[in-house]
Amino acid sequence: MPIHDQTTKRGLDMLRDPRFNKGTAFTREEREKYGLMGLLPDMVSDVDMQIQRIEGHIKSLPRDIDRYVYFSDLQERNESLFYRILMGNPEAYMPVVYTPTVGLACQTFGRIYRRPKGLFISIRHRGRIADVLRNWPEEDVRWICVTDGERILGLGDLGAQGMGIPVGKLALYTACAGVPPHMTLPVVLDVGTNNEELLKDPFYIGVRERRLTGDDYASFIEEFVTAVEEVFPQCSVQWEDFANPNAGPILDRYRDRIPSFNDDIQGTAAVGVAGILAALRMKNERLADQTFLFFGAGSAGTGIADLLCRVMEKDGIPLEDARKKCWLVDSKGLVVSSRTELADTKLPFTHDHEEVGTLAEAAQVTRATVLIGTSTIPKSFTFEVIEQMAANSDRPIIFPFSNPTSKSECSAEEAYTWTNGKAIFASGSPFASVDIDGVTYYPGQGNNVYIFPGLCLAVYVTKASTIPDRAFAVAARALAAMVSDEQFAKGLIYPPMANIRAAALVVANAVTEFFFNEGLARVERPADIAAFVDAAVWQPEY
Repeated sequence: MPIHDQTTKRGLDMLRDPRFNKGTAFTREEREKYGLMGLLPDMVSDVDMQIQRIEGHIKSLPRDIDRYVYFSDLQERNESLFYRILMGNPEAYMPVVYTPTVGLACQTFGRIYRRPKGLFISIRHRGRIADVLRNWPEEDVRWICVTDGERILGLGDLGAQGMGIPVGKLALYTACAGVPPHMTLPVVLDVGTNNEELLKDPFYIGVRERRLTGDDYASFIEEFVTAVEEVFPQCSVQWEDFANPNAGPILDRYRDRIPSFNDDIQGTAAVGVAGILAALRMKNERLADQTFLFFGAGSAGTGIADLLCRVMEKDGIPLEDARKKCWLVDSKGLVVSSRTELADTKLPFTHDHEEVGTLAEAAQVTRATVLIGTSTIPKSFTFEVIEQMAANSDRPIIFPFSNPTSKSECSAEEAYTWTNGKAIFASGSPFASVDIDGVTYYPGQGNNVYIFPGLCLAVYVTKASTIPDRAFAVAARALAAMVSDEQFAKGLIYPPMANIRAAALVVANAVTEFFFNEGLARVERPADIAAFVDAAVWQPEY
């Protein structure tokens, strides 16, 4: 049955609903049937003509933020066309719809806001969050992506304007893995903001109060989870861009109660580990022979280190020995056992060593072969740091993972130039290829989008009861195994972004099988997992 036949809407009501609107692609017969005569121009377009028209307009716009606004408008009026275009050229359009452009979109969200794409649940709704959730027009929501806006990318506290993040994340669920868009719900928990500029900004769209903290904050999160369980009993939750003091505790408190994960911790960990595994395949080296240096010891950095150690343990390296291979550098220098007041997440990675203040010194004393940045401190991978990494290894692995591009620890050009092309490089945001002495180097992008859409599709199809860290290890191994010798020859350690949909399905199949094998699936195991997953993939068809 065509999608527009699944509604009783007619006339302008149909044209205003992005799920059912086809715009000028409605045939003359459909215009008669649905009361659309005169509400559309006489021309009848096929979808290819619509795509050409839209892409032509997108290319004419001067800035990516203008393209973001136009894409946002398209998503609000014609869902199928939006996803057809995004799926057709993810390499070109994902950086517009999500990172790095989404960072600027969140910073200016109060000025570019048009129509609601999700729910703003504020502190004024305490005691009524379930009622707010019931205002959403879909009754069967399977995935909520939620943020409280306190740590948006590397940009900090953007309050309610962080809505751009869950909107973008869920768009990638669909564009990359085919999770049905009407079964997803973006949510902002508007608990105030401590950003003085926003509090003074007349266009700020959120609650103009300082952030809720302590027991009041915890009880607000508890009411939200309880309301989700009540209103959407089959729903899973992605916790997104919560500040470090809240991110880990929230995940630990709720992960076994409601299927949930934190992409900043677990998704970043999986894509980081996948990049390391692929890079070592390229170098024909072993995990056991590496030393890992993390610049940034928050939830992302310690998340990668922890998952990496679990993978090493699975490969036969005792957990304590694996942790000895991981060194952390935070704002006070190398994380060593003599330091006091360390966060619990850092404690497993402390070393008996004298204190070291700078990253360059840390690279020297640890003899690190792998450098991973999650600090959001731009240009912190200096020439001195990169030069030391090149001294430590013939082919140093250098991953400046901080987003957006303005927060990257170094650029691709810097990493390749300062190592004479020897670096194996991947960043959180995209960089263009680099030419050095007639040789072209193609930087990888260690973007979480390689992990979370496929994993979320696996949760959707299996109705998994919980999402353990082992699922992310499975996803990381599956992604790393995809990279071909031909791609290695170009310096790539992730599949090209143009192949993101294939990568998402590989991850989805691997994690789906894991859920069945571990007894976490709440549906009957199919004879053919790949066919089972493929049958659930939503397609943007009229």
